[in-house]
Amino acid sequence: MHNDGTEVDGPYEGEDLGSTYAPSFTTFRVWSPAASDVKLVLFRGEPQEHPMGADRHGSWVTAIDGDLHGVEYLYRANINGEWREAIDPYGRASTINAGHSVVVDLARTDPARWTSERPTFSGHAVDAVFYEIHTRDFSMDPESGISPGHRGKWLAFTEHGTLTPSGNRSGIDPIRELGITHLQLLPIYDFGSVDERDSGQYNWGYDPVQYNVPDGSYATDAVHPLVRITELKQTIQSLHDDGLRVVMDVVYNHVFDAASHAFEKLAPGVFFRLNADGSYGNASGCGNEIASEHPMVRKFIVESVAYWAREYHVDGFRFDLMGILDVETMRQVRAALDAIDPTILVIGEGWTMGNLLPDQQKADALNAAQLPRMGFFNDVLRDAVKGSVFSHGDRGYVQGEVGHRDGVLDGIVGNVRYNEAIGGMWGEIEAGQAVNYVEAHDNMTLIDKLAASMPNATADERARCFRLATSIVLLSQGLPFLHAGQDFMRSKQGDDNSYASGDGVNALRWEQRIERFEMVEYVRGLIAVRKAHPAFRMRSADEVRRNLRFLDSAPEMVAYALNGLAARDTWSEIVVVHNSSPRALDLTLPARAVWGIAVDEWRAGFTVPMREPSSTVEVGPQSTMVLFR
Repeated sequence: MHNDGTEVDGPYEGEDLGSTYAPSFTTFRVWSPAASDVKLVLFRGEPQEHPMGADRHGSWVTAIDGDLHGVEYLYRANINGEWREAIDPYGRASTINAGHSVVVDLARTDPARWTSERPTFSGHAVDAVFYEIHTRDFSMDPESGISPGHRGKWLAFTEHGTLTPSGNRSGIDPIRELGITHLQLLPIYDFGSVDERDSGQYNWGYDPVQYNVPDGSYATDAVHPLVRITELKQTIQSLHDDGLRVVMDVVYNHVFDAASHAFEKLAPGVFFRLNADGSYGNASGCGNEIASEHPMVRKFIVESVAYWAREYHVDGFRFDLMGILDVETMRQVRAALDAIDPTILVIGEGWTMGNLLPDQQKADALNAAQLPRMGFFNDVLRDAVKGSVFSHGDRGYVQGEVGHRDGVLDGIVGNVRYNEAIGGMWGEIEAGQAVNYVEAHDNMTLIDKLAASMPNATADERARCFRLATSIVLLSQGLPFLHAGQDFMRSKQGDDNSYASGDGVNALRWEQRIERFEMVEYVRGLIAVRKAHPAFRMRSADEVRRNLRFLDSAPEMVAYALNGLAARDTWSEIVVVHNSSPRALDLTLPARAVWGIAVDEWRAGFTVPMREPSSTVEVGPQSTMVLFR
């Protein structure tokens, strides 16, 4: 065997790794190329060992008669004279806390209503509006109005008409009515950082244990293996019925603990990158990194993603630390999803990390041009708008630092190569590859960042900056991304890494939504403007270059005109102005005309025509204006 885990005559190419159920028998196949012997252990009363036969390309196989649906099992592999016991890394169901793998007839896990029809969507990333949320954060607020038995669980997303104690709306209804298209869930596969028996534990879940098994902590019953599968499907169906597509946050770059993981137990030295001294690589910062470039590892990732898309009808994938993975693996992921449904979206964190994979092979933003139809989080725009996430006090464009203006220009064009001075840092990409955001689960929320960087500002001044920052995201070319609660200025009390900080810091406070309803309406209006007008959603770099023209303005301002006619918009010309100055400033418009106003410093999504033709407009302090004719 080669040191990358491939046999001399090639890797195993079948699609039947794991347990394959049939009513009268189940076939078990596991890949353990270094093993001299492998046994299947079934738990039907007393544990029963069954020999497995060595088969092609390092796989071991056996078939057991009878209806094994719900039967628990493990593998025992003899490697270098040592017997190692492991769950099935290809398994699709398990007991609590990944104790045993479980055979499952997936047809029996389908909820009463379960259709493969996805909500209508063009498939073009620029037409999406993502909203990122943690399952537990959504419903743990005791004033959420969500049933106590569903709080912190997937089924909370299936409840409609929920109200806070004061009678204000909560839950999925107001999120849906914002106009978002995709709800992105933080990790929902089985992760190791919480005990599924303890409903009080909190973690974001970026610690994979079983990639193809839903986590039990988000099910109403973590003990019975099938409940978590059915309830997740029920939740996805409910969200689909609400017109929302579902995006899954996936973490194929590392595991919770490499040494104890089934990958390492059954195929040592294959699934993780190793340093020259034999220690685990650590580009992830979590103690290990997945060796996606190895054929059997790549195969696992591609098949796992396709499994979630097929079996759970997942509509999109957000890859955590995607830059640790390799370009070819991500190309194959995209191809596999295209074969299922080309409207499924893929985005990822394109940070450049680690030194064990050659730079030209990394699936990072610098190689975005090699990865068409995949989005990358736009940290260029993020830090230009609000200041560096690595320095709480650092200021960006919206706080008045005009030195960050160029980064805002880059973001407005979706990081495409607009000209020699603007864009192009990711190569020859298309507009939909930039995921524009100023707030996510990582780092401070936007309002907390503004509080830290503007300690002497008034609440009104911070709210102005907040509106300005959010409007830049929602009006720029590319794919806009919002963090849960951004629509009502969610705070995490200044916590910039709340992965284990508990519900007191992380839970959405639904009563705050009504207290800050003007902001909710502003965000909803911005989304409505974007969705109604294709000039904000140009699909190619060529369209952006042809139809977006920056206007001369004061240094504190960013102004540009969009050729709506060429972009097939109902507005023939659109002017967008962002003013970061604490005072109102004038802008010379492209023509003397009666311009309509769709966004100003207080409102968005309305239409008010100017009373008389004008060639100039006054833009309020720290605000955005959208004009059209």
